[in-house]
Amino acid sequence: MSRKRVLCVEDNVSNMRLVSRIVEAEKHDFLMAADGPTALGIIQREPLDLVLLDINIPGVDGLEIARHMKGDPALAAIPIIATTANVLVGDRERCLEAGCDAYLPKPLDVRELQDVLRAYLGRANGR
Repeated sequence: MSRKRVLCVEDNVSNMRLVSRIVEAEKHDFLMAADGPTALGIIQREPLDLVLLDINIPGVDGLEIARHMKGDPALAAIPIIATTANVLVGDRERCLEAGCDAYLPKPLDVRELQDVLRAYLGRANGR
């Protein structure tokens, strides 16, 4: 199985580090963006297999990015996983309405993140 390319859009350094370790342990390529404009640039330039998208990021918020991707036929098929500390009633629904395919509350649960990666990208190499 070929390596998949995962973009993590996250402005919290420790969350970014955690996600990068999990993505790389699953034998995927890890790309990162700390704000909305950087994320949009990468999304336009790079072929991606999955986007882990923090909703509260500087510049352009995650819901805007999700709507942009789902509105573009070239990007609409890329799965978007919302990662957010917004866990109030209605937050999950807002993420899904904006086009996110799944929703992971923060703090991130390592096993849950691994399960989501495997569900959307297939099993890791050599497993």
